[in-house]
This record gives sequence, structure tokens and C-alpha cells, in this order.
Amino acid sequence: MTADGLKKKLLPMSETMFYILSSLRQERHGYGIMLHVKEITQGRIVLGAGTIYQTLQKLERDRLIRPTREIDRKKQYLITGLGEELLREEARRIIALSKLAEELL
Repeated sequence: MTADGLKKKLLPMSETMFYILSSLRQERHGYGIMLHVKEITQGRIVLGAGTIYQTLQKLERDRLIRPTREIDRKKQYLITGLGEELLREEARRIIALSKLAEELL
């Protein structure tokens, strides 16, 4: 699928996907992502194993992340250039939404 096709398919992205992609700007395995998301959301979002691994499969299939290595049966992942591009585009959308929300308050 082309980058434009992926944008149409994945944007706007779910909050879960946004946090997972954001977490993978640094190499992490599934459980490490779960801990990182819990930490950066101050416990507001706690990802379950099913959610994380299903999302990782989808992101890998769409070439937004790539496996880097396996340590003690834990597969490590990292965001790809295409994943970074979509993450930045989603961040711009969220910022625009946030500005509108501030005006409403």
C-alpha cells in the first residue's frame, strides 16, 4: 500500500496507536511499550497484552515499525521513517484540535 493509502487508512489514528508509535522512537519490546505508555499517561492508559501485540502486528504489516532484534524471546521494535511521517501528521492534527478546544474554553 502507498503512503497516501496508509494515511487514508490510519489517520486519524487511535490514541493507542499514537502512544505505541511514539514509544517506538526508542527500541522497545511489547512489555516495555506497555510500561512506557502507562508511565507517560500517568496510569490513565494501561494497555493489555492482546491490544499491544495485535497493534504491533498491524503496525509491522503496514511498515510503520520494524523488528530490530530478539532478546530472551522478546522481539524489539523501532519506528520506521514512514511511521515517523504518520506520527508527525497525527501530532499536527492533535495540536490543531487542541487549539480549537482551548478557544472553546
